[in-house]
Amino acid sequence: MALLEVDNIHAYYGNIHALKGITLSVEEGEIVTLIGGNGAGKTTTLRTICGLMKPRSGSIHFRGEDLYPYRANQLVSKGIAMVPEGRGVFSKLTVTENLELGAFHRSNAAEIRHDVENAFELFPRLSERKSQFAGTMSGGEQQMLAMARALMARPKLLLLDEPSMGLAPVLVETIFDTIEKINREGTTILLVEQNAHMALQIAHKGYVLQTGEIVLCDSCTALQADAMVQRAYLGIE
Repeated sequence: MALLEVDNIHAYYGNIHALKGITLSVEEGEIVTLIGGNGAGKTTTLRTICGLMKPRSGSIHFRGEDLYPYRANQLVSKGIAMVPEGRGVFSKLTVTENLELGAFHRSNAAEIRHDVENAFELFPRLSERKSQFAGTMSGGEQQMLAMARALMARPKLLLLDEPSMGLAPVLVETIFDTIEKINREGTTILLVEQNAHMALQIAHKGYVLQTGEIVLCDSCTALQADAMVQRAYLGIE
């Protein structure tokens, strides 16, 4: 049984059929990536998995349990955390306060303090800015904070939506190196990313979405060698 099993989900924005029978699975310990153009349904898939949207049909199971009855905030306690596109930090709170909010459902103060220090080890830049208001930091620093805040929930599955968007190339490398490190330390990751080249380098398996449907699924090694993927997403003619 896979850690996450999404089976034939259909989701709508009003009358717009956004997801048309999406089926995918994520095994424990994997990095799985969803790639595709704008409007392909990548973000909608993540929003549906984490409970921000309810599918009109189909099912989503996490660790064998049907997620349909749960609200988005309840899924954090189940072991799912999401880093949204655009980061979504609390701009008027400090770095430390943002991290503490990531552990809102936890009660052991000593463990929370320990995890805050772990976040500062994972992202040393945040340690230098622990008392700084999040809204005054650079885009790259805010992305680090958003990821660190999600990890404060101790998720089994981390959903990442466009973590490299708008970042300088040197910071993109740092973010992807950190994603690999988070995975090596035991967190399973479902990654939505427009930078298909980087995503396919670090992920184990990939799905290609077009207009709400999955058109390809394979190992990332195989997808990198696929002529359509090369032409459409890797810039190789």
